Amino acid sequence: MTVNLGLNTSVVVNKNDHPVAEVPIVEEPPALYYTGSNSMLQDFIEKTIRVLGMSGLPSFSKIRNTTDFISVIRSGIPKTALDNLLSNTGLTVTEISKIIRTSDRTLRRYTTAQKLSPEQSERLIELARLYSRGEQVFDGMDNFRKWMNSTVMALGNKKPKEYLDTSIGIDLLMDELGKIEHGIFA
Repeated sequence: MTVNLGLNTSVVVNKNDHPVAEVPIVEEPPALYYTGSNSMLQDFIEKTIRVLGMSGLPSFSKIRNTTDFISVIRSGIPKTALDNLLSNTGLTVTEISKIIRTSDRTLRRYTTAQKLSPEQSERLIELARLYSRGEQVFDGMDNFRKWMNSTVMALGNKKPKEYLDTSIGIDLLMDELGKIEHGIFA
């Protein structure tokens, strides 16, 4: 049996209720978890959809929480969303083609209504979520773009843009934005 002694330790006791060992309790920092209200979450979702330029489309108007993005990803998002993302984020066709693992020539051949693959759609939604969050944390898209293009000590003196080609890299940037928002600078 374990008895919690407070914030940082607990004591493990045997079946005769004699203390056996003191064990430290490991806690994760609260900055890594979303603690906002439902209206803040809805605002974040709306900003994500706006970065993709998909406001008002039937498939995107049904999104009320982050899990609702899954059906949109599975059915694919139109190439128009990619064009809007490029316009809103300042990413180039060459950069986005590396991020979604296709050639820029292939991207240029897509019609505006043509749907991207689920893998490409997922990466674009991840990017839209990141840029929406960055816009919120840095108080504007221009400020966030500057940060994305500057070297960051907490990222090993690399540019945040260098992490956009993997989901883990995007997660790392989301965590870094949470730290910045809460004043935790590494």
